[in-house]
Amino acid sequence: METVTEPRSRRRMSGSERREQLIQISRTLFAEKGFDGTSIEEIAATAQVSKPVVYEHFGGKEGVYAVVVDREMQKLLGMITEALSAAHSLVKLERAALALLRYIEESSEGFRILVRDSHAASGTGTFASLISEIASQVEDVLADEFAARGYDPKLAPMYAQMLVGMVALTGQWWLDVRKPGREEVAAHLVNLAWNGLTGLNPNPTITATSRAHTPAVKPPQPRPASEKELRELEKAREKELKEAEKVRQRELKEAEKARVRELKERERLLKEAEKAREREEKIRQREARLAERAARLEQVDHPE
Repeated sequence: METVTEPRSRRRMSGSERREQLIQISRTLFAEKGFDGTSIEEIAATAQVSKPVVYEHFGGKEGVYAVVVDREMQKLLGMITEALSAAHSLVKLERAALALLRYIEESSEGFRILVRDSHAASGTGTFASLISEIASQVEDVLADEFAARGYDPKLAPMYAQMLVGMVALTGQWWLDVRKPGREEVAAHLVNLAWNGLTGLNPNPTITATSRAHTPAVKPPQPRPASEKELRELEKAREKELKEAEKVRQRELKEAEKARVRELKERERLLKEAEKAREREEKIRQREARLAERAARLEQVDHPE
């Protein structure tokens, strides 16, 4: 029976190489057309293989989609987790915002897949579950901040969802517009989040105009404020602004102190390392001298 061989000019891919090729091709197609708009036939045709090859590696379109989504989830979560390892809370927020925007910039296709589809094939790999996982990490940051400021730490999960949702939706908007630049967008995000947190009201309420009311009950008409009351309100407002500015300045000083402490600690570690190297060098030299002396004594005791 005659066997058919591939041309020598075309190297046969290994199983792992073929799998990686199919993942990358599928990633591009899912980003462009979504899960439902992409077919096994198109994946196979783009990879120049037969459909059974795709089924052999992934069991179907759902399988390759799950792998693509899981990869993107792990990549983004890894970047966010690394950002949240910073010492100061303000720096954590800045780095987390920058990490998300950098992921969008460097992995636009992956981000489109995460935000476009919530298909059952992705299992837990939906954008909502991704946001939930990131929020659970931010929750710990907020809980510490709340406890330090006298707020109820039990509210941290709710505020974490708000904060992460704000950043995520901004990322979806920025995915297409890409203006302003990454750092400028991150700076504005942190400006809103951080400066809002520094002036946070421990017992917030919605305004009266937003509160549900019964049409049959006519709300009392407020009497016009006198000039004295207006001046007092203005003074109270100025006092609030000054207090908020003091808090902001204090936070900036704390961040600077933390940075200085980190630099000093780094210098200390470098000095200790240098001293250790010097000690090792002295020991090495002493051992060399001892070895040399021993060799001379050996020659004296046993002359040739």
